[in-house]
Amino acid sequence: MAAAEQLHQSVEGLTITKLLRRNAQRFADHPALTDGIGEDPHTLTWSGLRTEVAVLTRGLAAVGLGRGNRMLIAMSKRPEHWIVDLAAVHLGALPCSTYDTLSTEQIRFVARHSAATVLVLEGAEQMRRWQPVLDDLPHLRSIVVLDPDVAPSGDIRFVSYADLRGAEDPAFETLTDEVTPHQPLAVVYTSGTTGEPKGVVLSHHNVIYESLMQDHLVPLTEHPRSVAYLPMAHIAERVLGIYMPICNAGHVTICADPTQLLASLQAVRPHGFFGVPRVWEKLAAGLRAKLATLTGEQAAAVALARDTSLEVFHLRSAGKEVPAGLAARQGQLDAQVLRPIRAAIGLGECGRAFSGAAPIPTAVLEFLAGVGIPVYEVWGLSETTGAATVSTPEVFALGAVGRPGPGIEVRVADDGELFVRGPVVCQGYLRADGGVDPATDADGWFPTGDVGVVDDRGVVAITDRKKELIITDGGKNVAPTKIESLLRAHPLIAYAVAIGDRRPYLTALIVLDEEAAPLWARARGLDPADLAAHPEVLDAIGAAVAEANEVLSRAEQVKEFRVLSVPWTAESGELTPKLSLRRKAIDSLHAASIESMYTRGTTG
Repeated sequence: MAAAEQLHQSVEGLTITKLLRRNAQRFADHPALTDGIGEDPHTLTWSGLRTEVAVLTRGLAAVGLGRGNRMLIAMSKRPEHWIVDLAAVHLGALPCSTYDTLSTEQIRFVARHSAATVLVLEGAEQMRRWQPVLDDLPHLRSIVVLDPDVAPSGDIRFVSYADLRGAEDPAFETLTDEVTPHQPLAVVYTSGTTGEPKGVVLSHHNVIYESLMQDHLVPLTEHPRSVAYLPMAHIAERVLGIYMPICNAGHVTICADPTQLLASLQAVRPHGFFGVPRVWEKLAAGLRAKLATLTGEQAAAVALARDTSLEVFHLRSAGKEVPAGLAARQGQLDAQVLRPIRAAIGLGECGRAFSGAAPIPTAVLEFLAGVGIPVYEVWGLSETTGAATVSTPEVFALGAVGRPGPGIEVRVADDGELFVRGPVVCQGYLRADGGVDPATDADGWFPTGDVGVVDDRGVVAITDRKKELIITDGGKNVAPTKIESLLRAHPLIAYAVAIGDRRPYLTALIVLDEEAAPLWARARGLDPADLAAHPEVLDAIGAAVAEANEVLSRAEQVKEFRVLSVPWTAESGELTPKLSLRRKAIDSLHAASIESMYTRGTTG
């Protein structure tokens, strides 16, 4: 049976509500959700989680949440986030998690556009950020607060989360059965790199197909362990942290503080891990620093194992057969030398390592593959429920994003834009009146806005975003992500953005890595303060730019650069919550630095 047909049959008739019930019945005492990695973290079993969801279902119904309503969740990663989300799903409402980095105006836009009737706020910080817009939301009927002390006195809209916890809803089983596969499940707002966010409407069928597809392509052990550390508003965390564990009865451990990710990985030892490129870059930088301290026979053994592992990786990337002798030698060296290195960062049992959301430098992929962590790129958007193409151990290519999943089609338009069709494509975009506008054309094709190519193996490579292509004043089309990826391969560089649209030549803004740069400075006896202006740093960055220019065409080469002294974050405006570049914001926020590269003509 073809994989696509097998998947379609597996997904037929399933809903998130029915799968949650299945888990509570078949795997009642298996762990579902653990809150952190402390000495005695609280764990909900599948039975316990569903009981909590049943209780909150009745409570949310009592405050007016019903079928077709929208509910916004402004909460950190904690068990209650999962519980209220799934409770809303049982009522046929559409939950939507919001990024905790939204500005007041962005909060107002999402809240008004979603026409949410219920808002769930965690505590004082969320209340501080949301209070300026609460009286400007005509559809809002109830505000649920986890911390009742933040509720204003006399405002009858506020109700505490604890007050919603009573008896289970007697109609809970009926509600479970009434949900249908193609019913809307959730709204995910895009991060708005090129304009106002759009509310992407996903169905049960969308997320279940996506989840089972990934398990089919790269199978994991039964009841796989995972770490939830990305924002809950991110499509990857929605799938990997909520829906996929429900589909495969996995065990999720919450990492509420991203700075504790490494500790969480070490404690949990996940079977699968997805990282945006910045996360993989930081893990690679940490491993590089540790390996640099090795000496003598130990250093030689690691170098041999890394060279052998990388040789196998390159052969497989090119679609070539790995000689039996080389495979045996690589397996032996991996077990003896590399496995302890992976185990030290918690990835010793990781059978599925994915990267997505943005291009990752090939140098980072090669380094990780050399220590036995082959990271496979995937590609997709919120509108495709996450991954539409997936690299697998059997078929992948360095710098590419894999083949379309079973049942998914990708075609290249005349202008190079990639279109996707298949069961993971969303139902459409939410309208302010509650309707849904289709995101596809009459034939079901979704225009992704990404430009790419497909090779003779069906492997897709993304060359750029259609709206982000730079057109120089000489008429040359330049893909900025190619340039930026080459620059970011240098361990000192956290972010790089290529500038040059309607300009005579290309320039770059560069942000130093907050962790790697001070270590680099101390190793050379430099004061880590104000490194952006230090001559040795500028020389190192200049060398990185020159190295990148060697593999770029004349039109793509960076002629000038500026190293900025302040880190970029979602809060400062240069990045989206998923750490993608906000190019328009960068142009505006750093206009003076950009103009200086086209007027004074001095580098650094």
